[in-house]
Amino acid sequence: MTSVAAWLLTLSGLALVGIGGYFIIARPALLPEDARFMGTTQAALLKAAPDLSRWLKRVFWVMGGYIVSTGVLVAYLANTSLRSGEGGALVVLALVWATSIGWMALVNVVIDSDFKRPLLALAGLWAIALVLAAVAR
Repeated sequence: MTSVAAWLLTLSGLALVGIGGYFIIARPALLPEDARFMGTTQAALLKAAPDLSRWLKRVFWVMGGYIVSTGVLVAYLANTSLRSGEGGALVVLALVWATSIGWMALVNVVIDSDFKRPLLALAGLWAIALVLAAVAR
């Protein structure tokens, strides 16, 4: 079961690399859901803060880099430390799950994001992998 868990975690890591890449390359500064959450329009936001888009784009470049880095580390840990049975690997991967995709999915549910379902699916896949790895120990 460790190999299945490692494979699922590798997939999860690659998905994070993709999400991070989206944040760096393609994510618009403001999504329709952002203005909707704040109870206003994108036009009103940009009128009130003309440089908001430019600022947010840079924020998302940084955030995307961190998401990519997390994905790379998850895939690496899944294929090295987890497969070799190192004791701390499962704990580290569980903490990374909780503080990365778990937290991101939860916040997206709270704000009723259009992306909550795919993020919950990824968090669920990762959680299944963690359970499989724990059972295999």
